[in-house]
Amino acid sequence: MFNYPWFVQQKSMVRRARRETGDNTTYSRELEEENDSGEGEGKVKTKLLSMWNNMKYGWTVKLKTNFSKDSPVWLLGRCYHRKMIVDPSSESDLGIEGEGIEGFKTDFISRVWLTYRREFPILNGSNFTTDCGWGCMLRSGQMLLAQGLVCHMLGRGWKWYDQRPTSARLYNEDVCHRKIIRWFGDNPSWNSPFSIHMLVTLGEATGKKAGDWYGPGSVSHLLRQAVELAARDNKEFEHLCVYVAQDCAVYIQDIVDLCDVSQSKQHVSTHSLHSTPSWRALILLVPVRLGAEKMNSAYGPCLTALLTLENCIGIIGGRPKHSLYFVGFQDDKLIHLDPHYCQEVVDVWQPNFPLTSFHCRSPRKMNLSRLDPSCCIGFYCRTRDDFYKFMKNVQPFLVPCHEKVAYPMFVFCEGRSRDVMRINKFSISDDTVRFSDMNGDTDDELECEEFEIL
Repeated sequence: MFNYPWFVQQKSMVRRARRETGDNTTYSRELEEENDSGEGEGKVKTKLLSMWNNMKYGWTVKLKTNFSKDSPVWLLGRCYHRKMIVDPSSESDLGIEGEGIEGFKTDFISRVWLTYRREFPILNGSNFTTDCGWGCMLRSGQMLLAQGLVCHMLGRGWKWYDQRPTSARLYNEDVCHRKIIRWFGDNPSWNSPFSIHMLVTLGEATGKKAGDWYGPGSVSHLLRQAVELAARDNKEFEHLCVYVAQDCAVYIQDIVDLCDVSQSKQHVSTHSLHSTPSWRALILLVPVRLGAEKMNSAYGPCLTALLTLENCIGIIGGRPKHSLYFVGFQDDKLIHLDPHYCQEVVDVWQPNFPLTSFHCRSPRKMNLSRLDPSCCIGFYCRTRDDFYKFMKNVQPFLVPCHEKVAYPMFVFCEGRSRDVMRINKFSISDDTVRFSDMNGDTDDELECEEFEIL
């Protein structure tokens, strides 16, 4: 990819001439010097690649995202509409007339945004100090998990405001908010169990290494493993678990075995707002493939309908060669957070570290028809009743309203998966998204958009 500079080529020619004329002493000395600098050349290549990616992903062009006044905007189970009339005294989870699109802005900005970073500690077994150009699916997975943790510890209704906390409640929320972001800090510390360093290390067990691409199904299993490992050292994760569906099937008894604490020895109190001592909160990840080369349009309404459920914590996937984290929609356009923006690493262990780079102020939209068929849908269920209610509520959205398509997006099955089949973990093919970033579409991957209401 990179050509050696002319002076390196010139040095090689001089060395060859000395060898042919018998100047072996000088030749041997220079050969030793080159052997000593072998690793240095690899580092130079990595630095050049890093510089290229920083240039490619580190700047923005101001464009605008349009939001119609005539259509509702959905964001992870919340609806915002300028024309909506809702009783402000009601306890509805929907956005209210007084908020309108402004309420959507605040809700969107409150989602945790995790992007490419540069100049972080070297990834194990590599020379990489940035994930530019290859880490977008890992970053999308981090954002999906972060939203699950926000729901678990702060609640779906939590909002972030870029200001100093003015009350005890806001101070406690700020402490919890920063704690969640520290768990995703870009460093190899065990205090950041969901860092890119940890995910890359876990990926080594499947033959992956730093610089390789991942698909949404593969990332879902890395997230499950990361949470399991974190629970061994941090009691805050003891009442949270991650289940990954196998071949689009969620086995109910597997969920019960995983979440029902009364069946195990883990009688531990929890600090979470949203779980009970006898039942662990659940993050359910469902890798799906909704077509062959392109997404079957019959599944489009199903996918957007899932984003109207408050249990939904988002979808990771994207368009071909470009991973994104989807959090909502308006009409036939999906609203997403884009990890393809390279930022300086933030030392999250400094007191009162800056939070602005972890929250995106520019919502972006993508036509549903451009979605790659391989994606992973996430849900959060805090209690046993919540899980069974979710199973009932989601059923009508799983089967397309199309006479020629009768296959549901995924199914719930009685029993345990081990009693039914023996399959590999990564059975959902996701190769089309795995090769993300490089040579992908470039029509809107560099812009930073602002709000505009038509």
